[in-house]
Amino acid sequence: MSRLSPANRKALLTLHLVTSLGWLGADLVLLTLGVAGLRGADPAVVYPTAGLVVTYLFAPLSVVVWLVGVVSSLLTPWGLLRWRWVLVKFVLTTVMLGLVLLLLTPRIRQLGELGAAASTHYRVDLVVAPAISTSLLLVATVLSTYKPWGRLRPATPARRRPVAAAPRS
Repeated sequence: MSRLSPANRKALLTLHLVTSLGWLGADLVLLTLGVAGLRGADPAVVYPTAGLVVTYLFAPLSVVVWLVGVVSSLLTPWGLLRWRWVLVKFVLTTVMLGLVLLLLTPRIRQLGELGAAASTHYRVDLVVAPAISTSLLLVATVLSTYKPWGRLRPATPARRRPVAAAPRS
């Protein structure tokens, strides 16, 4: 496992922050569109727009955030399986990525195609899913900021040199 120079590590961290903030921003845009749709905004505008946002911004950013996070954890001293907070973030992001790609993206694309003909259930999905996703992204941000808990396994102490046996007389 190779390590990065300080400059490359900062560049990777910056990329992770920018893509993560982009994912959060796209999430908030979807939430805003969902609330606007429920409050009576033109469904022929709101839901196709949500379909475009999820297709061209939200889903791709979620993949990039996951990839950059994994690369970052593997190429920095944090590691992927050394610290509990990193592992929790990895699991959380992996689950979110799966839900985004397998459930949310197809559902919102379908909502965009239905437009004004969408049922209330579909319209509520555009509020509930981004609200949950935003909450989980905020949890991941708190984990990154506070780095709670400890190591998964305690660091191994330096090996002790065996003590030479006393000569027998």
